[in-house]
Amino acid sequence: MINVVVVDDHAVLRAGIRSRLEREPDIAVVGEAASADQAIERCAALAPDVVLLDLLLPRRAGCEAIHELLLRSPRSRVLVLSSQAAPSWVRRALTAGAAGYLSKAASDHELAAAIRCVAKGEGFVEPALGARLVVDNSQTALGALSERERDVLQLLALGYTNQEIAARLFISVRTVDTHRAHIMLKLALETRAELVMFSLAHGVIGV
Repeated sequence: MINVVVVDDHAVLRAGIRSRLEREPDIAVVGEAASADQAIERCAALAPDVVLLDLLLPRRAGCEAIHELLLRSPRSRVLVLSSQAAPSWVRRALTAGAAGYLSKAASDHELAAAIRCVAKGEGFVEPALGARLVVDNSQTALGALSERERDVLQLLALGYTNQEIAARLFISVRTVDTHRAHIMLKLALETRAELVMFSLAHGVIGV
């Protein structure tokens, strides 16, 4: 049985979540909390398998409590259930230690599946949110490139050789090699094919 603590400051939402999960034969709601501090105390006492955590809580945001919650209940796994869908919220929660992130619009099936996933020790991000996070991370990485690195990226994606790029940009081949290495590292790419696909997907070059 997967023991769950539900953390949300709205009693009606907590009751709704409890009702949804009571239909699952392998999931039991063993506790509820209306604030971050209350969640920490409840989880320390109950040591649930999964903490279903909202982020917008009174006095102390959910993200700010994740680290302490896991210190007090180290065997617990945190699954964020939030109405916040921006990549920055997802990234912040995962960085704080959450094992998963799900929107409140998720179906009963998706909610139960996410709980089972994190309870097994796996990570989970709702696919739609994960796709937005990947795009956002890629845009952030692209913004980290220098103007010269962007020039080299564009020419590499267009199929120019290092020698041709050096001639066009009036730099040495060795400098092109250095820029290329930095580009691949910053964008987490390994092959030229990945570089071309990245460039197409982010408008560095046209189709």
